[in-house]
This record gives sequence, structure tokens and C-alpha cells, in this order.
Amino acid sequence: MTGGQRVRQVVNWLNLSTLFGLLVARLGRARLTRGPHGLIFACGYRIPFPIANAFTVGNVILTKYPEEFLQGRLLDHEARHATQYACCLGVVMIPLYVAALVVSVAVCGHRASWNVFERLAGLDDAGYPRTPVRWRRTAG
Repeated sequence: MTGGQRVRQVVNWLNLSTLFGLLVARLGRARLTRGPHGLIFACGYRIPFPIANAFTVGNVILTKYPEEFLQGRLLDHEARHATQYACCLGVVMIPLYVAALVVSVAVCGHRASWNVFERLAGLDDAGYPRTPVRWRRTAG
């Protein structure tokens, strides 16, 4: 684990976002395993919300799929979300993320394409489309 990953891990425990992620995993009856880089995998998540192949709360990455699903570019994407929790002082990120989702839907009709958190985590790494804006400025 790098120094930055260790700092992220400690900050997300201190800001309680990892603890909250573990609570969400418990409510969703997910099976916990240690992942790389100080992350915790919560696989077999059973609650059909949010609508995503995987989502992150603190250093906990939750998915309905088996552990093998969380690898490669998707794992990199979700790890960036864990870093965002550390930068946003924990669960404060949740309402900020919801606001960014609403903006994205208003701008292009897709929850991720113009969501600043998803763009910073890497749209392509999560398989999200790059949906164009709904309006175009016309030359007058």
C-alpha cells in the first residue's frame, strides 16, 4: 500500500465514511473481503439501490457481483471514489454526489456523463458514456 493509500484509509476511518460503508454492506447482506490498496470489497450486495454495477462508500466498494468483478479499470475508478470521500470529508460527499447527479441529468439526461465525481474518477474506466449536452449555443 502506498503512503497516499494509507492516508486515504486513515482519513476515511476518521471521517466515518468507511464505517458507514460497512453499515450499508451489512444492511445489503454483502460478504466482506479485504481488497487491495486498503479497500474493502462488499460482494453479493442485495439491495437494488443505487442502480450501479458497483459503488463506493468510504473505502468500501459494494457490488452485487462476485469479488472477481472488482478488478482492472473498474477497481481503479472505484478507488478514485474512495479518495473523493477522503477529500470531501466523508459522508458529506453523498449529498454533493447527488447534486452532481442531478446536474448531469439536467445537462445531458444521463446520471454520470456530466457528474463531476464520475468524470474525475474516469468515465471510461466505469464504462459510462460521454453523452453530449442537450442544448447547443447557436451563433447569432
